Amino acid sequence: MAGVVLVLLVTLFGLLVGRLGQLQLVQGPDLARAAVTVNTRTVTEHALRGRVLDRTGAPFVDSSFDTVVTVERSVLVGSDDGGRDLVTRVASALGLPFEQLWGKTMLCGTSGAPPAPACFNGSPFVPIPVAAGVDARRALTLLEQPEKFPGVGVTTEPVRAYPRPHGALAAHLLGWVARAGADDVSESRGSIDAEDVVGRSGLEAQYDRVLRGTNGSTVVAIDPRGIVTDTVGSTPPVAGRDLVTHLDARLQARTEAALVRAVASARAQKLRADTGAAVVLDVTNGAVVAAASYPSYDPSAFSGGISRADLARLTDERGGTPLRSRLTAETFPPASTFKVISVPAAVNAGARLDGTYDCSPAVSVGGRVFNNFESRGYGPIDLHRALVVSCDTVFYRLAYAAWLEQGGLAAPVTVADPFVSMARSFGLGRRTGVDLPGEAAGRVPDRAWKEQYWLATKDETCRRASTGYPEVARTDKARAAYLGRLAAENCSAGYQYRAGDAVNFSIGQGDTAVTILQMAGVYAAIANGGTLWQPQVAAAYRTPGGETTAVAPKRVATVPLRSDVLAYVRSALADVTRPGGSAGTAFTGFPQDRYPLAGKTGTGEVFGKQATAWFAGYGPTTKPRYAVVVVVGQGGSGSKVAAPAVRQIFDAILALGL
Repeated sequence: MAGVVLVLLVTLFGLLVGRLGQLQLVQGPDLARAAVTVNTRTVTEHALRGRVLDRTGAPFVDSSFDTVVTVERSVLVGSDDGGRDLVTRVASALGLPFEQLWGKTMLCGTSGAPPAPACFNGSPFVPIPVAAGVDARRALTLLEQPEKFPGVGVTTEPVRAYPRPHGALAAHLLGWVARAGADDVSESRGSIDAEDVVGRSGLEAQYDRVLRGTNGSTVVAIDPRGIVTDTVGSTPPVAGRDLVTHLDARLQARTEAALVRAVASARAQKLRADTGAAVVLDVTNGAVVAAASYPSYDPSAFSGGISRADLARLTDERGGTPLRSRLTAETFPPASTFKVISVPAAVNAGARLDGTYDCSPAVSVGGRVFNNFESRGYGPIDLHRALVVSCDTVFYRLAYAAWLEQGGLAAPVTVADPFVSMARSFGLGRRTGVDLPGEAAGRVPDRAWKEQYWLATKDETCRRASTGYPEVARTDKARAAYLGRLAAENCSAGYQYRAGDAVNFSIGQGDTAVTILQMAGVYAAIANGGTLWQPQVAAAYRTPGGETTAVAPKRVATVPLRSDVLAYVRSALADVTRPGGSAGTAFTGFPQDRYPLAGKTGTGEVFGKQATAWFAGYGPTTKPRYAVVVVVGQGGSGSKVAAPAVRQIFDAILALGL
C-alpha cells in the first residue's frame, strides 16, 4: 500500500513539475504580457454645479437629476452578438428606438460609432449610459428582472433646471451651458474633462469656476479586456458654490412682461419693434435688480444638448437672433436721453443756466437744415424747458457754437471738446465692466474716431463713389443715389469733423452708440450725485455649507458736475414726467406725491430703419434708489412706447415694496 502511495506522489509531483515548466517556458511570455496589461484607470466623478439664486434665495438655475439607464460594458463585450439582443430588449421596455440606444454603446471616434452626440463621449471604464431622461417607473422595471436585463443599471445624473421663480426667465442674464470642448479640456490643466459642462454665456460663463466646483476621482483596476475588476481608491468631488445675485425674481418677471408689452404696443402701431431691453439699476451701489432682453429664449433648450435645428433658430437673424443679448452686445443711438450730458457740457462751453435760447422748428447748420425731431417750435425758452419738451434746435445751436469756438473744420484732432469730454466722464465709449461676458464698448464719435474710421474705410468708400450701389438701386433708386453722393463726399473729405457731426452728437444721434447699461449708469449718476458704479449682477458666493462671500460694489469714477448744474438738470427731468412734459401722458395717475419720478424720452433716428424708442428715468427724486431704462429698436416714439414700460416697472417697484 505504501508503495502505491509513493508511486502516486511521484506521479503527481512529476505532473506538477511538468506544468510549471510549461507555464514558465512555453506560456511564460504570454502570461507576462497579460500581467503587465492588468492596470488601473482613473474615472472622474463630476462635481454638482452650483445654483444661481435671486436676492432672496429663490433659484433661477438649479441642478435637478435625470433618470439614466446604464449597461455594463463587460456584459456587452461578453455577449456573442455584442449586446444587440440585450439593447433591443431595453429599448423595447423603455419605448425608445433601438438605434438611439445602440449608438450610445459605442465610444465616439471608434470604428462604426455614429457622430456626436449620438455616440458615447465618456469614459470607457464606467457603465455606459444608453438612455437619459427616461421615465423613472419604466426604468425601475428593468431592475426587477435581472435575468432578462443582465448588467443593466439605473442611476441619476445632474442637469441644469430652470424653475422660473415668479415666472421670471432672465435668460440673457443666466446664460446657458454645454459640454466641454477640446479647448476647454486642454486649457483647464486637468480640472475639466469631456463630460463636464461649462458656461457658454451670461452668469454661467462669467462665474463658471465658482459654479463648477472640483471634480473627484475613483481609481479602478481593469483586466486585459478593459473590464473593471476592483476599486483601488477614490476622492469625493466638491460641489460648486451657489451664486447669489442682486436680482429680485418678482421684479424680474414684471420687467420682462413690461418689455414684451412695449414691443406689442409698437407693433400695434405698425412698427417692426424687433429688439429691446430693459434695466433696473440700484443707483446707490450699481446692483442690477432686474434686466431683460428681447427677443428671449428658454435656456433649458440646452439641457442635455441642443439640437441643430433649435440652435439655428436661436441664431437666425430673421427671427431676431434670440441668443444675442441686447443688454450687453447691442448698441443704439441714445437720442434725446443724451441731453442730460449736453446741458452740463454746454455750460462748460460757456452757456448760461439763466439764459434764453431759441427753440425754432428748424435751424441751418453748415448749409444743411436740421429739424426738431421729437418736438416743435416753442420760441425763446430756457434750458430747463428745452429738456422738458426735448427741443433739438436749442442743442443744435449750443453745439454749433462750441464747434466754431474749437476752430471748426480747422480744429486739430486733439482739440478739447466739452461735449465729448462730458460724454466720456459719464462712462460712454468704454465698457461698464458689468459682470456679464460680451459687453460692447459703444462709440463716442469724436474727431480722432472720425479720422481713424475714414482711414480704415477709405478704399471701399472711394470704390463705391465710383461704382455706386447697383444692388440697392434694384429696389430703391433714391436710397442708392443718396448713398452714392455720401460715398463721393466721404472719399475726399470723410476725415473732417463737420458742424453736422457736432450738432448730431449733442442730441445723441449720428454715429453715437451706447448700450442700455451705459445709459442706466448715466441716469444713476444724475440721481446719486455723480457717482459711476460698475453694474453688478452677482451679490455673493455661497458654499454648500452656507458660508457666504460677498461681492463688493465697485465705484468707477465721479462725474465732474457742478452742484448747481446737477440740481438744474434734476429739476427739469422731474418735470418731464408731469403734465406738459414729453412723458407726462405715460405717467398720468402715478402717485408722484409719495414717489416722484424723473426721466427723459428719446426717439433715435437710424438710417434705413424705423426710430428707436427710449425712456430713461429714476426715482424717487426725494431719495433716489432705482434707475429704470427701456429701449425698443424700431419701436418709434420714446414717449409712446418706452415711457409706458418704465411706468409699469415703477408700478411694480411700488407694489412690491422695493
